[in-house]
Amino acid sequence: MRNKIPMKTLQNSKLYIYTLISLAVFFWGVSYVWTKMAFTFYQPITVMLIRLTISSLLLAGIVRVKKLGERIDRRDYKAFIILSVFSPFFYFIGENFGVYHVSPTVAAVIIATIPVFSPILGYVAFRERVTAVNVLGFIISFLGILVMVLDTSLQLTASPIGIFWLFFAVFSALVNVVFLKKLAIKYSSFTIIRVQNFLGALFFLPVFVVMDLGEFVHIRPSWEAVGALFALAVFGSTLAFMFYTSGVRAIGIARTAIFTNLIPVVAAITSYLFLKEIIDASRIIGMLIVITGLLMTQISNIRKRRREK
Repeated sequence: MRNKIPMKTLQNSKLYIYTLISLAVFFWGVSYVWTKMAFTFYQPITVMLIRLTISSLLLAGIVRVKKLGERIDRRDYKAFIILSVFSPFFYFIGENFGVYHVSPTVAAVIIATIPVFSPILGYVAFRERVTAVNVLGFIISFLGILVMVLDTSLQLTASPIGIFWLFFAVFSALVNVVFLKKLAIKYSSFTIIRVQNFLGALFFLPVFVVMDLGEFVHIRPSWEAVGALFALAVFGSTLAFMFYTSGVRAIGIARTAIFTNLIPVVAAITSYLFLKEIIDASRIIGMLIVITGLLMTQISNIRKRRREK
C-alpha cells in the first residue's frame, strides 16, 4: 500500500513553488528599475558586462557546491554560441538600450509581448498551428502597446529609438527559442543559463573595451548605482531564473508563464515608488489591454497542450 502524502505537505509544497515563481516575477519586474538606476552612472554595455560576469561567477560557485555540472557535447558548441549571441547578447543590447531611452513601464510591457509573437515564430520555424485566439491575442496586445506609446493626436509619446531597440530584443528572444528547444532536450535549464551568461559576458567584453572602458575607469558611482548593478546580477540574472525553472519543473511551462503577466505591473509600481514615474490613465489602460491579449494567447496554449496529451 502506497504511503499517502499529507494534504498539508502538498499545500505547503504548492505554496513554496508559487512563492518562488512570484519572487522570480518580482525580481524581473523591478529589474527594469534597477537598470534605470544603474544608468545614472554606467553606460548600457558596462551594465550588461558587469551583470553577466557577476551572475556567471555565482552560477559557477553553485555548480561547484551542488555538483550540478554537465559535460557539453562538442557537437553542441555551435548551437550554444548561436543561442548566446541572440540571448543574452542581442537580447540585452535591445532591452538595455530600450530602457535607456524609454520608461521602465513601457519597456516591460513591450518585452512582455514575447509570448504573443511566439505562435507566429512557431508557424514559421516549425509549421505549428496558429489558432484564431493566438491571432486575436496578438492584435489586442499590439493595440495595447499603441495606446501606451501614442497620444490622442497619434504622436509618439515614447522614444522611437527606444521602441525599436525593445522590439529588437523581442525578435532576439524569439530566435533564441528555436535553438533553446533543441538544447533543452539534452541539457538542464541550469546548464543552459550558466553557459549563456558566461558566453554573453565574453561577447560583451571586447565591446566594453572599445566603447566604455575609457569612461568607466573615471566613474565614481553612488552606492545606489552599485547596489542596483549587484541586484541585477544576483536577483535578476541568477535567482529569478533558478526560481522560475523550479516553477516550470513543478507546474509546467504554460501555467508558470501566466505569472509573467505581472512583470509589467511590478515594473509600473516600482517605477512609481522609486523613480517617481507618472503612470497616467493611458498607460494603465494600455497595460491592461496587453495583459488581456497575453492571457488569451497563454490560455489557448494551455488548451492546446492538454489536447496533445
